[in-house]
Amino acid sequence: MIPPAPAPVLTGWFAPFASAFTAPTLRGVLILMTGAILAPGRRTVTSALSILGLREIATFTTFHRVLNRNRWAPRDLARRLLHQLITTFVPEGPVVIAIDETIERRWGARIRARGIYRDPVRSSHGHFVKTSGLRWISLMLLAPIPWAGRVWALPFLTILAPSERYAHERRHRHKLLTDWARQLLLQVARWLPERQVIVVADMSYAAIELLEAVRRHLTVITRLRLDARLFDPPPVRPPGQKGRPRVSGPRQPTLAQRLSDPTTRWRRITVPHWYGGQDRRLAIASGTALWYHPGKSVPIRWVLVRDEAGAFEPRALLCTDLTANPVDVLRWFVRRWSVEVTFAEVRRHLGVETQRQWSDRAIARTTPALLGLFSLVTVWSNEALKDGWKPRQAAWYAKSRLTFSDALAVVRAKLWSTSFETSRQDRDQVKIPRALLNRLTEAACFPT
Repeated sequence: MIPPAPAPVLTGWFAPFASAFTAPTLRGVLILMTGAILAPGRRTVTSALSILGLREIATFTTFHRVLNRNRWAPRDLARRLLHQLITTFVPEGPVVIAIDETIERRWGARIRARGIYRDPVRSSHGHFVKTSGLRWISLMLLAPIPWAGRVWALPFLTILAPSERYAHERRHRHKLLTDWARQLLLQVARWLPERQVIVVADMSYAAIELLEAVRRHLTVITRLRLDARLFDPPPVRPPGQKGRPRVSGPRQPTLAQRLSDPTTRWRRITVPHWYGGQDRRLAIASGTALWYHPGKSVPIRWVLVRDEAGAFEPRALLCTDLTANPVDVLRWFVRRWSVEVTFAEVRRHLGVETQRQWSDRAIARTTPALLGLFSLVTVWSNEALKDGWKPRQAAWYAKSRLTFSDALAVVRAKLWSTSFETSRQDRDQVKIPRALLNRLTEAACFPT
């Protein structure tokens, strides 16, 4: 059996990335990508081939080699994807990026990079749940999607952060999350030398060493402890003074003390779409300080946030840009909530955690590819959804906004339509080839 030619529409969509592959590898990539988009269940190589009617193909190992052996550079593809996303959704203004990690739940002795981690979904403040899996660190463009009416987190670069046990077994130095984050953020700064890059992150990345290493190249916004040690900048050294210069000025009150201080000046604002919900009235206070710990320090702007209705405990943010507007800092940080939505969508609609690779290289490539496919589907469906596509509704669900399932449906419809032949004599008659009918029947009967 000879594999079918990739759909012309997909070949056109994928043109910006084609030069990153050799011709044979590109053909395999397009076939696997078509299968990954059309498959309704697991995203294994066999399910991708099955949905395309290639279960009897004798050269099936060719498609496994695309992931576990063929040479292509994921970092180069990430750079191209980032530029395409920015061109489509953020042609001007600051580029807001989120960095976060997720756990892909995987078991098996042959998956050597897995570890035991805290499960962020099943755990709570009073209940700790551990899980076995792979830890991924992902960079996502936080871009407003016009036809969706909200900000989406679009992954473009994802790397595997192996467990400490994995590093010890191979006698490698174990890299912390902040080490990986420093490399990733500096890489993005090199890719976007002429754009203002703003990175939002959770408290895992609130480390003085990381902030000091990257603050001259981009702006980082993250959570800050209310008891953080904050100081005034060091005073100007008088001419002729001997001895070591001071590294900090007088200590400032902690943010927890500022909360209870009646002299703290609060500014009341309204933040629209607070964590994807309704507008929320908040009170904020801000200032600059030197976040200092013996042997290390970084200048920051702190923003103290208090809910007027008392729905959540006061919290603090930091920004490495001392001139940033505190309101903008808060609005940029609130975009982070869409990261968890993306992680949920790729599990629900693109089959993350259903892959079955055991090769180290295939594991390191497959999950980033599926996360990147989320962004590609968003870009490819942009024109169709922007031209008036309406969300799929039901009598029991009045869906008002377009979601990723709608974007995926548009792309699937484009790919399926290339397999139909329309009769020239009767426009209402559509001829379905027997092979295509069998594929549709199998997809309905065998959901996985």
